[in-house]
Amino acid sequence: MSGNEKIVKVSDLEIVTPGFANGISLQLQELINKGEFRSLNEVEKEEIIMNATFHYGKFLKALGCDWENDPNSNNTPRRVAKAYVNDLWKGRYELMSNITSFPSDGYQGIVLEKYIPLTSQCSHHHQTIRGNVHIAYIPGKDGSVVGLSKLNRIVEHFGRRGAIQEQLTVAIHRAISTICQGNIGVMVMIDSTHNCVSCRGVRHQGASMVTSEVSGVFANHSKTAKQEVIEMIKLKL
Repeated sequence: MSGNEKIVKVSDLEIVTPGFANGISLQLQELINKGEFRSLNEVEKEEIIMNATFHYGKFLKALGCDWENDPNSNNTPRRVAKAYVNDLWKGRYELMSNITSFPSDGYQGIVLEKYIPLTSQCSHHHQTIRGNVHIAYIPGKDGSVVGLSKLNRIVEHFGRRGAIQEQLTVAIHRAISTICQGNIGVMVMIDSTHNCVSCRGVRHQGASMVTSEVSGVFANHSKTAKQEVIEMIKLKL
């Protein structure tokens, strides 16, 4: 590693109270409090899965479901618990490796990654949020850039948990702004559909929610940087 590279500890990017659905789990925070900056191991995850399995079985019983005698559901509590820990809420139990940024070498143009897939879950009803994230930043003459795949990993890290889309947008923006030090602007847009709108309540199919968080030159509406990103998102090659 050269002396110009910088490392950001992923645990420093969290902005939500530990234990909240859109924050890291209490178990992961306990490790961090001990100075152990790592993901939960398989034994620790299995303990959570076993506990959640027991209580989800109680939940189904309370709903009048004889899941234990139903051949299609007799392993459902464990399936659901595993899905939450290993997939749906993966970002609550695992930490990404620390992120390294690199000098921009004088590049002062827009860096844009668009249509990053997002699969998340609303904190209110635990229904699927599905859509795309567009991330743009301008590193600045003496700023930093980050490996392209790290943008995807940041989206996965904050998306794979309970979410409030507005807060998720802010979390991703703050992470990019912190990692890409010396930037002169960051722009994050999320366009997603919420299953809690389409399958319950108003039951409207196809409605999508768009949120954005901007800073620096992108927040200056008299400049063209924000519009340039919007046009780049529309561009098809």
